[in-house]
Amino acid sequence: MRRQILLSIAAAALLASCGEEAPQSGETANTPTGDQATPAEEQTADITALIDAAISNPARPKADVTDDADRNPAAVLAFAGVKPGMTVYEMEAGSGYYTELLSFLVGPDGAVTMQNPPSFDSFLDDAAPNRLAGDRLANVTYDKVNFDELTADDASVDVVTWFLGPHELYFAPSEGVTLGEVGPTYAEIVRVLKPGGIFVVLDHAAAPGSEVTTGGTLHRIDPDIIRRLATDAGFVLTAESDVLRNLDDNYAASVFDPAVRRKTDRFLIKFQKPE
Repeated sequence: MRRQILLSIAAAALLASCGEEAPQSGETANTPTGDQATPAEEQTADITALIDAAISNPARPKADVTDDADRNPAAVLAFAGVKPGMTVYEMEAGSGYYTELLSFLVGPDGAVTMQNPPSFDSFLDDAAPNRLAGDRLANVTYDKVNFDELTADDASVDVVTWFLGPHELYFAPSEGVTLGEVGPTYAEIVRVLKPGGIFVVLDHAAAPGSEVTTGGTLHRIDPDIIRRLATDAGFVLTAESDVLRNLDDNYAASVFDPAVRRKTDRFLIKFQKPE
């Protein structure tokens, strides 16, 4: 853990010395003169090194490391743009695969909130609390609330992530139980983000034109539905990535079907709250 903190502090210092933001997906940086790197290129290299350090951190659970090949965390985290000192609200964190990495990236001056709905206890058991036991991730807190009841203060969060989860708004874990209402959930995400804050969505794709009901049956969602809901809530779409796309996916299969499990077509989209 000491090594983890020192690496994060060093990375934060390097980033603070750079005067430009790293280029986002779809953007281009100015061409450097000769072999001299631009500040944006230097910052990108610093973030890449920090992400690599997070993934190679020996304190990570072995089960997480085993999942890396299917999840491609380096590309996902680079797309999300999380940096040292940031405040991150991680919606539907599950057992905490990404929590572990986000905790490392934001470092001791940052903070991560790990959120799951209370009804997830029935299949997560104690996986999330166990990950945080012994204060091993000292900059992480656990928030057990539905998606439309986020406890973060207004305009207090730099980045909201929702990985493999927006489809759950259409899933009822038991009769009469929901995980949150759609409109209020997106309004909550807008509320907690700072002006200019980032909302990053990763989910299993349903066939184009699919109804929202696939979220509750196949645990998939048409990315166009996410684009519409986010923009209707006031977000601006800023970037998309195909690093987890798989157009050979069988969109009629549940994501839990062994034939497609961990091989689904997954979309990755970034939105920004206006300044």
